[in-house]
Amino acid sequence: MRWLWPRRGEANVRQADLEAMPEQNRRYVIYWRPGCPYCLRLRATLGRSRRRALWINIWEDPEGAAFVRSVNDGDETVPTVVIDGVAHTNPHPALVRDALV
Repeated sequence: MRWLWPRRGEANVRQADLEAMPEQNRRYVIYWRPGCPYCLRLRATLGRSRRRALWINIWEDPEGAAFVRSVNDGDETVPTVVIDGVAHTNPHPALVRDALV
């Protein structure tokens, strides 16, 4: 199964664009990659609240992949979710959902 983005109402950005945004506009950032079952589970669990987050596809953005490696001991583990400046590696979907509500 191929999982393509962005879909209507979802913001797919690049790391360089993210860093140029005001901090209040980047409170929730989700780093993902196509085909990742954990990313798919997170997306499905979030429902419509997923639209409040910014999404970075690490396969399309080398700077985004570098950020993920920097917070995961060199691994490109996704989803990596940044909530209010704190990175969470493969967090439980409920943690992210509760933050987005």
